[in-house]
Amino acid sequence: MTLESPLPVTTNFLRNIIESDLASGRFQGKRWAGAPGPASALTSAGGDPARIRTRFPPEPNGYLHIGHAKSICLNFGLARDYGGICHLRFDDTNPEKEEQEYVDSIIEAVKWLGFDWTVGQTEHLYFASDYFGIMYDFAQALIRAGHAYVDEQSPETMRAMRGTLTEPGKNSPWRDRPAEESLRLLQEMREGLHPDGSMALRARIDMGSPNINLRDPVLYRIRHATHHRTGNDWCIYPMYAWAHPVEDALEGITHSICTLEFEDQRPFYDWTLERLRDLGQLADPLPHQYEFARLNLSYVVTSKRKLLQLVKDGYVDGWDDPRMPTLAGLRRRGYTPGSLRLFCERTGVSKSNSRIDYSLLEQALREDQDPVAQRSVAILDPVKLVITNFPADQTEPCQAPRNPHDPDAGNRNFPFTRELWIEREDFTENPPKKYFRLFPGNKVRLKYGYVVTCTGCVKDADGRVTEVHAEYDPATKSGTDGANLVKVKGTITWVSAAHAVQAEIRLYDRLFSQPFPDAGDADFLASLNPESRQVVQGWLEPGTVAQKNSVWQFERLGYFVPDLIDGTPDNPVFNRTTTLKDTWAPGV
Repeated sequence: MTLESPLPVTTNFLRNIIESDLASGRFQGKRWAGAPGPASALTSAGGDPARIRTRFPPEPNGYLHIGHAKSICLNFGLARDYGGICHLRFDDTNPEKEEQEYVDSIIEAVKWLGFDWTVGQTEHLYFASDYFGIMYDFAQALIRAGHAYVDEQSPETMRAMRGTLTEPGKNSPWRDRPAEESLRLLQEMREGLHPDGSMALRARIDMGSPNINLRDPVLYRIRHATHHRTGNDWCIYPMYAWAHPVEDALEGITHSICTLEFEDQRPFYDWTLERLRDLGQLADPLPHQYEFARLNLSYVVTSKRKLLQLVKDGYVDGWDDPRMPTLAGLRRRGYTPGSLRLFCERTGVSKSNSRIDYSLLEQALREDQDPVAQRSVAILDPVKLVITNFPADQTEPCQAPRNPHDPDAGNRNFPFTRELWIEREDFTENPPKKYFRLFPGNKVRLKYGYVVTCTGCVKDADGRVTEVHAEYDPATKSGTDGANLVKVKGTITWVSAAHAVQAEIRLYDRLFSQPFPDAGDADFLASLNPESRQVVQGWLEPGTVAQKNSVWQFERLGYFVPDLIDGTPDNPVFNRTTTLKDTWAPGV
């Protein structure tokens, strides 16, 4: 089941198309036999209970990334909002690049985002490889009808004969071979009697077409490779451009939503479905393909080839490295399903390509987590603050809201002691203008604690400050009547040195320093940000625990989550998801 829409619905051209189709009754005669199948399976089938059917069709050759999240939210969301069903379908037609590991990761990622493909008792989880037999029968039907032939030209020769955008292609010498001969050769290809690249099955359309995708595209190629599901049962595999429309039709998809790079393939999509319908293999109403602009995010690359290179060559620590734009990486970094759904909704659906700024993703996380994240204090670059007039053996309880937006969450409690950790940047001996934190003679408030006056510091032999000294005013404790007796301009955070929890803190930032790292012919590796990950040993407010699904806002610093892969309860590790404000914005 797909979760209910938690966000205001914004209309777009796809919603307008669906609403128009439903109003016109375009799908009134659509049938569903309980499972995908050709026209022959629908003869005794009843009406389709789904008003529309969409699909999310990843190829299992890598981990899903932020761009896939947009497609997932779009396809599952449209089905949810219009009384339809969205299928999860794996386009596993390329055995040399696909693995079960990727299948498993994709299933987990879609469910993590909050979507499911089970409706009632039916699980709409499908694989292109489920249809290999049907596709083979369809190919034979096309050959018999004169719409396809086996070509024995090499792949290089085919490309050369295909022509260019300004010059028409040339017919293959095998284009007019008898159907019976092509059927026999296709069977021999199927039986593994011919080597890779020695022949291919091609559609017979028009080598002079201005659309190069209609110049007798290849339907099947020979690949003696083991498939992750079918093993060695097949040694010919359908091309994606041929498999895609067939899969959609078998599954009764009404709105086949693709990104813009498939727009030029739509005429072949329609040609395939119309020929198979005319041959009685498919039934009306046929699916229709619609294209939208893919998600292009600044400071990110989403090419699977480039992401694989980052992993294989060790530039990142795997597909789930928190700097990666994969859903596994974003999840480990701390992005939540709600924040990604909010981001995808806000970026909208368009027919024009554009680049979305990374800051919109970060802002979606802040808005999603600010109302619910637990608050805590972390000191990342510590220096000791000694309250010289506070008794060494005394502990004073302090408290603060767990979340200021949620009074029912109650308060968190932590001790105030003589020795505290503060951020090193919160003290200087020679303050610049408008510096309101600690310096000799200045007063500040220790947040949730007392007003203190800085009295000096201690340095080591190299001149580095090792301790800051101050005196506190006992009458100024936060939450008491005396809290406002002394007015100060600066407030700093702190944790008790005796009670703080030590943790490894990983400060993640954008993986690339340039907004368009792979634009044009640019070497994207040259734009890698050397400061995309910094590791520090910090001190956390007591009570800050590394639990599954916990999200923390470390005051002044940003949003953090425990890394449960590398961390343990005794040696916690926290990953920074994002800062409290956009530190990449001009002037920040």
